[in-house]
Order: sequence, then C-alpha cells, then structure tokens
Amino acid sequence: MMLCRACANETTTPHCLHCGEERPLEHAELSGLSIAHLDCDAFYASIEKRDDPSLQPFPVIVGGGKRGVVSTCCYVARAYGVRSAMPMFKALQLCPQAKVVHGEMAKYVTEGRIIRRMMEDLTPQVQPLSIDEAFMDLTGTEALHGGTPAQSLIKLQNKIWEERNLTVSIGLSFNKFLAKTASDLDKPRGFSVIGRGEALEFLESRSVGTLPGVGPAGATALERNGLKKIGDIRHVGPQRMRSLYGDWGAHLFALSMANDPRKVDPDGERKSISSETTFFEDVSDIEALEDILWPLCEKVATRCRASESSGLTLTLKLKDTKFKIITRRRQLPEPTLLAARIFAAARELLQAEADGRTKYRLIGVGLSDFSDAAVADKGDMLDTETPKRAAAEAAIAKARQKFGRDAVVTGRGLKVQRDDEPEEIDEEGD
Repeated sequence: MMLCRACANETTTPHCLHCGEERPLEHAELSGLSIAHLDCDAFYASIEKRDDPSLQPFPVIVGGGKRGVVSTCCYVARAYGVRSAMPMFKALQLCPQAKVVHGEMAKYVTEGRIIRRMMEDLTPQVQPLSIDEAFMDLTGTEALHGGTPAQSLIKLQNKIWEERNLTVSIGLSFNKFLAKTASDLDKPRGFSVIGRGEALEFLESRSVGTLPGVGPAGATALERNGLKKIGDIRHVGPQRMRSLYGDWGAHLFALSMANDPRKVDPDGERKSISSETTFFEDVSDIEALEDILWPLCEKVATRCRASESSGLTLTLKLKDTKFKIITRRRQLPEPTLLAARIFAAARELLQAEADGRTKYRLIGVGLSDFSDAAVADKGDMLDTETPKRAAAEAAIAKARQKFGRDAVVTGRGLKVQRDDEPEEIDEEGD
C-alpha cells in the first residue's frame, strides 16, 4: 500500500495523482497496523523558534544559568554535539553561537495539551508518556474517520504543522515497543513503519540499549555476558536469559522476539511528576541545597496544577560526587499540589540525609501516587493554614500565567535568582 504524506490518499505512483506531491509512504502492511507513537520534535526549542522568528537561523538551547544544564535543544545545536542534560558551559563550548532561552514550562504544558486533544479527537485510547509524546491505539477507527489508522495519522501530522507550526514524528507498528522505536528512525517530521514481516530482522542487529528499560547500567550488565545486540539475546534463548537475569531476562527475550503485550492504557498517563538539576559546582551546604530545592518544588507544583493532579508520595533524589544516587520517599498526610507543602516535606528528608560535609552534584524532587487536584490540600478543623496557602498559590499561578513567571516571586525565590538559579533537567522525549 502507498499513501501520499501530503494528502493521505492512496496512490499507485510516487507522484500523487490527487495532489501532485511526491511524498509517498509505502509499506506492505500499512493498512493493517494501528498502534502508534507520536513524538514532538525538539519540542521546547521548536516552540521558542516558532514564537520568536529571530531565533530561526540560530542553534537554540533551552536551559540557562552558568550552573545549569540543557533541557533540550534544536536539531541545529545537536549537529554540534549538544545534548539534553549536558552542562550549559560544555554546550556553549561546543556551540558558542547558540542562542540560550530560559523557557517557560507553562507555555510548553499548554501547547502539549493542545496537541493531546488533537490526538484524542482520533481515538480515546491515548496514553501520554510525557508532555510531548504519547502512544495511540487506533484499532476500529476506520469507519469513524473514513480511512485507515495510517491515513488518520498522516492527517494529524499535517494538521499539527498547519495549526500549531510544530513538527511531530510518528511510528506505526503492531505493538508499543516497535511503534516507539519507529518514531525515532526518521526525525524530524518522520513517519516510519515496522510491520510483523520485518520485525525480527529489523531488531537483529540493533543495540540492546534499544530495548525499553535498558539504560547504560543494564546494557553494561548484558554486555558482560556477550549480549551486545538484540539478536544475541534471541540466540541464547529464554531459559538462558531467565537463568542469568530472572524475570527481567525473560522479558528482554520476549522483546527480542518482537513480543510486547502491553496495551495502550489511557489511565497510565504518568507515574510521577518531578524536577531535578545538576550543579555546575558540587554543593555540601544544607542551606544552599534548600535554596536550590525550592524552585524545583515550584516547578513540580506548576506541572501538577497544569495536569490537574495531586500527589500523595514525595521523593527526594540526591547524587553525590561518586555518582551514587540516594532516593528517600515519604507518604504525605493527604494529596498535595502546593509548592510549600512539597518543599516542607522534601526539606525534612534533605536535612535527615545531608550532613553539611558530603558534596552533591544533583538534587531532585517529585510526586507520585496521583489523585484529582480537587481532593488535594483541604486541611481540617485543626489545619486552617493549608486552605489559605492553596488559595494564595492558586492566585500566584494565575498571575504568572497572565503576566509571566517573574510576576510574583517569593523571598526564597528572589534569593535563588540572585545566586543564579539552576536549570532543571526535564525528561522531554526528542
């Protein structure tokens, strides 16, 4: 089957007989696949370039501060070797002509929700993974939209460009693992397909790091047993993989066989909302760590408010100079989305962990175990301060949304700004 990527009509030649464009999408299984992964291309940087045309000719980095890190960057900057989570000073050494934009998370959240609604217009089976990517299951939507899932996705990709002036890449396959893998194959504005007939051959020579859940440490563990390619996992067999790695090994073998039974689950939207930052210089002073912690708590609160969510479990994350990661968790008395309550709980965990001598290179905070925002921060007869604080933070959020981030700044926030506020590492899929 061959589809025109300009008009989504079937065509028998690369030169579309309907619109005259030469943008064909061809695959033998195109009409029978319905699991898709949509990923916005360099989302934050693309929004900044769209909203400020003067940035168009330049490499753009979203981040900031001499102690900060790169949140994301455009594809021009990536050509110079700039990557997400890279220290800003190193990014500017690689690409000194780059334009650095601090960025506004509220703006990105708003844009992400607009694109989310476009996806939900195609199917209710949308499972967001982050602000800028999601799985979709378009099974059974042919009659509703008058075309195959592939045709509907082409139209969606073009609609996002026409209405939002942003590009997205789409992967289409028969399961989530392969759909997400496909979406990375031809960025930006790619549309790639992996069918059943080619899946095993496609996976054979790819790195084990392609498998979901296999990070650098996992890849190293696999390579110690000679498992560098996905095909290596397949060749040793399920029994050997289970004997070496238990249930995880059995799971990896199933993936190596292109078997991923996970369903697209709209209720699996996100497991946590978090924000973290890596320091330009290592920090041991507890008060300095608290000053850095506060804006991270504000960012988590902002994201919770934007997603209309509240969290019951708080997590504090630290990384020391030996790259040892320490995580501490606490269940709160009730769900919250207030920066003040997030900070108070995280501060207690920090004070119990930091001794003023150990140096840290990263700190982060997050919420999980979500409920609707409507059930959060009610207080009780003995707690009259929480509702007052909730009303105050809601008013601050409204003012910032209307007039910008710096419209209202707390005393601690002002102190952090003077000390050059660190920039977060944000998990944006690119």
